Amino acid sequence: MSELHKFLFDGLPVRGALVRLTDAWTEILARRQSNSEAGAYPPPVAELLGEMAAAGVLMQSNIKFNGALVLQIFGDGPVKVAVAEVQHDLSVRVTAKVVGDVQVGDRLPQLVNVRNHGRCAITLDPKDKFPGQQPYQGVVPLHGDRREKLEKLSDVLQHYMLQSEQLDTTLVLAADGKVAAGLLIQRLPLEGEGNLEGSMVSKANEEEIGLNEHYNRIATLAASLKREELLELDVDTILRRLFWEEKVLRFAPQTPRFACSCSRDRVGSMIQSLGREEAESILEEQGRIEVACDFCGQEYRFDAVDIGQLFTSPGDQPPVSSAVQ
Repeated sequence: MSELHKFLFDGLPVRGALVRLTDAWTEILARRQSNSEAGAYPPPVAELLGEMAAAGVLMQSNIKFNGALVLQIFGDGPVKVAVAEVQHDLSVRVTAKVVGDVQVGDRLPQLVNVRNHGRCAITLDPKDKFPGQQPYQGVVPLHGDRREKLEKLSDVLQHYMLQSEQLDTTLVLAADGKVAAGLLIQRLPLEGEGNLEGSMVSKANEEEIGLNEHYNRIATLAASLKREELLELDVDTILRRLFWEEKVLRFAPQTPRFACSCSRDRVGSMIQSLGREEAESILEEQGRIEVACDFCGQEYRFDAVDIGQLFTSPGDQPPVSSAVQ
């Protein structure tokens, strides 16, 4: 079963979370493989999406937000876009658009940042928006401050958290055909609501009181976690091996799961956005309109009657007959 474990280091402004997506991740891959038109993702793309799914769950779990966290990678390589969406209840879905050849061993630069034009965007989309409210979005390039390419998704997200959120973050991510997993270590702010102790310690004094030293020590331990260990070991073993000298306060585990928010009504709205002329043109050519969800593979079919109803206002539609009692 997929699981998320959140924890704190007693007396220190450092928090952590460890996620292992098992059944949720294998269902995502199975649904993609069963899509006869799209087919299975190439292994390097599946690995990237698995890391994105794990990272999305970790980031969503650390914010008090009723809505979707959407992690997107836009590229100039064979992967044009990769998306992981995590809802506030930790339901997750992913997809990618692959338009070129992917080679075994390709990593982030070869997949999405061939000419250094790749971008990473993190969007927070509230479930119940106020009138005129727009989703919050932060965007960073897939390279560091000196224009060097970032080799791993964890490097990109650590860079994002530091540049956009001013939060020191350490991420270890891994995925294969059975598990997508991640470990996050983050230093909490010393001022404001995020401060565990409520003390008003300025950043200028952090070095003096040793708080940077504590975070750096824990982050170094976390970074020593190997990919194989993250994929193969259970949560208790990982935490014990890494932080056996620390006092770790753990919260009750949570259960991420796969879920898709697609629906026939949403697909109908998309068809309406094409306009009646375009929809009828597709009907004339193909006999019906078929749309498959990129995330879950669910197929929706609309025939001529369905399309006619989409473009007929409710007041103009004939009444639904009822059986005579």
